[in-house]
Amino acid sequence: MTIQLSEHFTYKKIFRFALPSIVMMVFTSIYGVVDGTFVSNFVGKTPFAAVNLVWPFLMILGAFGFMIGTGGSALVAKTLGEDKKEDANRYFTMLITLVIILGLLLTILGLIVIRPLSSALGASGQMLEDCVTYGRTLVIFNTAFMLQSVFQSLFITAEKPRLGLIMTVIAGLTNMVLDALFIAVFKWGLVGAALATGLSQCIGGVLPLIYFMSPKNDTALKFVKTKLEGTVLLKACANGVSELMTTVSSSLVSMLYNFQLMRLAGQNGIAAYGAVMYVEFAFVAVFIGYSIGTAPIVSYHYGAGNNDEVKNMLQKSFKIMSILGITMMVLAQMLASPLAKVFVGYDKELFDMTVHGFRLFSFYFILAGINIYSSSFFTALNNGIISAIISFSRTLGFETFSVIILPIFFKLDGVWMAITVAEICAFVISMSFLISKREKYNYA
Repeated sequence: MTIQLSEHFTYKKIFRFALPSIVMMVFTSIYGVVDGTFVSNFVGKTPFAAVNLVWPFLMILGAFGFMIGTGGSALVAKTLGEDKKEDANRYFTMLITLVIILGLLLTILGLIVIRPLSSALGASGQMLEDCVTYGRTLVIFNTAFMLQSVFQSLFITAEKPRLGLIMTVIAGLTNMVLDALFIAVFKWGLVGAALATGLSQCIGGVLPLIYFMSPKNDTALKFVKTKLEGTVLLKACANGVSELMTTVSSSLVSMLYNFQLMRLAGQNGIAAYGAVMYVEFAFVAVFIGYSIGTAPIVSYHYGAGNNDEVKNMLQKSFKIMSILGITMMVLAQMLASPLAKVFVGYDKELFDMTVHGFRLFSFYFILAGINIYSSSFFTALNNGIISAIISFSRTLGFETFSVIILPIFFKLDGVWMAITVAEICAFVISMSFLISKREKYNYA
């Protein structure tokens, strides 16, 4: 039975509604994980380090789709809550058009800058060539990647989270199968890894586009005649700028991590960090998926003036995120060794470094979910500025400061502890905004 945005949400309904989004994000995170596993075990340590070095930049390019998807979804859901269906469809059409145009422009940019950027990050010799090979091949599919990010949010707004889940699962399975075929069987190396990911992104981005354009589309969202309205697009982008900042900041900070790790531990440090990040992607995908999945609920009821339901979602979500955060930290401590063995079990020194780093790193899960949800909550309320401040402070602000300062005192351990220190500081910021804005939005 379909759950509608207008309903009252119990814990059971929240989980049923958000579960497809959580699974979608976990499968999306698997792209990098699968690539990394096959590259590390079948191609080698240097190509594995190259993938980790260039991946943050590729995520920055794709993050613009995430921005338009989350911010646009909040705007469309709010408009539907106000019972303005024609406006919602016009906004929906504008957003998809913008993504396609922007995706093509960013693809051209990526092809141009991938070599000088990789060199600036410290890559040289064969590692530099590996960065360029993987980066240029994958950036060709950037528009599809951006569309995939947009439709992950819009499927939820269209009250079709299960269909979005099916699309993402198919894309994820395609990535796994093609990785095995292109890398392990055909021996195409980094080109094979990039092609596997890119083709799977086409499934996640192009198939939903075809669905929404087809006569079988029975959702509230339809493609209609429209024109680009600067004010509307600016509002959507402003709503989602926090999600853009989260990805961009995280990617920039990852580059800084790689720089510090290259300085302190060489290629082993980057490879260890890559393995930790792949596991972290899957864990944090649960937080992000939940936040994306429940944001349209908050936006709809905010637009409809149902303050009690906004309050209900905030209270229940904080309890859920707290329990998930503690559970993930415990799981990370227990699974550090077997998970590290999947990626770098062939090298004992690298394996030991990865296990030790992941156990220090994992304490950040305790507060990460609360901070991620707090930012998403303000995006859902169409307050992109506060959402962006929370995202900016927890990544580019506090984490940058921590990863620069802590290694001075704690060497390599300081790199692994930096994210936890940053999350504690960001928690203070999140709570300050939630308390100070409670009367304006009537959620407490």
